Amino acid sequence: MRRIAKRCKGVQAARQLAMVAVIVSAPAAPPIAPPTVPATRPPLWLLIAISSCAPFALNVFVPSLPRLAEAFQSDYGTAQLALTLFLVGIALGQPIYGPLSDCYGRRPVLLGGLAIGLVGSILCLVAPTIEILLVGRFLQAFGCCVGLVVSRAMVRDLFARDRAASELAYVTMGMSLMPMVAPSVGGLLDEHFGWRASFVLLTVFVAVVLLGSGARAVETNHHRQASVDFGHLARGWSLLVRSPVFVGYTLAMSFNTVAFFAFLAVAPYLMVTVMGRAPSEYGFWFAGCAASYLIGNFVTGRYSQRIGLDRMVRIGNLCSLMGTGFGLFWALAFPLEVWALFLPIFVVGIAHGFAQPNLIAGAVSVDPRLAGSASGLLGFVQMSLGAIATFVLGHIQDGTSLPLASLMFGCALVSLGCHQLAQRSRLSIAKAAE
Repeated sequence: MRRIAKRCKGVQAARQLAMVAVIVSAPAAPPIAPPTVPATRPPLWLLIAISSCAPFALNVFVPSLPRLAEAFQSDYGTAQLALTLFLVGIALGQPIYGPLSDCYGRRPVLLGGLAIGLVGSILCLVAPTIEILLVGRFLQAFGCCVGLVVSRAMVRDLFARDRAASELAYVTMGMSLMPMVAPSVGGLLDEHFGWRASFVLLTVFVAVVLLGSGARAVETNHHRQASVDFGHLARGWSLLVRSPVFVGYTLAMSFNTVAFFAFLAVAPYLMVTVMGRAPSEYGFWFAGCAASYLIGNFVTGRYSQRIGLDRMVRIGNLCSLMGTGFGLFWALAFPLEVWALFLPIFVVGIAHGFAQPNLIAGAVSVDPRLAGSASGLLGFVQMSLGAIATFVLGHIQDGTSLPLASLMFGCALVSLGCHQLAQRSRLSIAKAAE
C-alpha cells in the first residue's frame, strides 16, 4: 500500500512539474490595452483663452454702444444690432463647429474658426460705416465662438460626466475673468481713445490666442466620425432634439443666459443715456457682476462632484429667482437707482456660476458620441434666444428697468421648470434601464 501511495504521489508531482513547464515555456499573453486616453491634454490656460475670445469680444464693446450711435448718427436700436448680430453669429457658428470637430478633430476646426474671428476683428477696426461694422461683428462672433464649442468638447473628451462638470467650472471660472475686466477696459478706452480702440485690443487678443492655439492645442478627439454630411447632421440633431433630457438641460441653460444678455442690452443705455453716467462707471459696476459669477464657478468646481449636478442646478435656479424677484419688485415700486439695477445681476451671477457648468455637462453628456454636436446645438439655442431678447428689448425700452426686470424674472422661472423636466426624464430613463 505504501508503495502504491508513493507511486501516486510521484505521478501527481510529475503532472504538476509538467504543467509548470508548459506555462513557463508558453508565449506570454499580450497585455490588456488600457482604455484609450489622450497622452497629453491642452493646458488649462489655453482652454480658458479659447473659450474667452467670444465673451471678451462681446463685453469689451458694450460700454461703447451709446457712443457708437452718436459716431454714426444712428438711433440706439440700430447701434444695438452690434450686440444682436454678434449673438446671431455665435448662434449660427456653434452648430456648425460642433459636428465638424466630431469628424475632423478639435484642433483644425479651432484654428480655422479663430482665423475667421481675426478677419472680423480687423474689419470692425477699419469700418467706415455702421453697416460694415455690423458685418465685421457677425464674422467676429462666427469665428470666435469656435472656442466655446471646442473647449466644452475637449473637456468631455477627457473626463466623465460628473468630473466634466467640475472641470468645466474651472474653465468657466477663468473665462469669467474676461467679462469682469472687459467692460471696464472698454469703457476706459472709449473715454480716452474712442470706440475703435476696443477693436485694436480685440484684434491683438484674437491674434495671440490663434498663435497660442497653433503652438499648444493638442488633439483630444480620437473617436472621430467617418464623415460630415447634411443627413448625418440631421440625424444627430434629431436624436438630441428628441431627448427630453437634452432639451430640458439646453432650455434651462439658454434661459439662464437670456437673462444675462438682456441685461447687457439695456443696462448701458440706462446707465449712460438715462442716468448720465460715464461708460467706465458702467464697466466698474459690471466687474462686480462678473466677480460674482467667478465665485459661483469656484464653488461649483470645488463641490459639484460632492453635491451632485442636479442639486447644484436647483440651488442656482432658486438663487436666480430671488435676485430677479427683487429686481422686479424694485422696478414696480421705486425709481431707478444704480445699485438697484446691479444688485439683482450680482445675485444672478452667483446663481449662474452654480447652474451653468452643470447644465452644460448634463447636455453634452446625453450621448458622448455626439458631444460636439450637442455643444454646438446648445450654443445655437442659447444665442438665438439671446439675440431675440436683445432685439426686442432694444426697441421696447422705455427709460425704466421694468421691461428688463420682467424678462429676467420670467427667464428664471422658465429655467427652473426646464431643469425639472430634464431631471425627471433622466431618472425615468435610469429606472427603465434597471
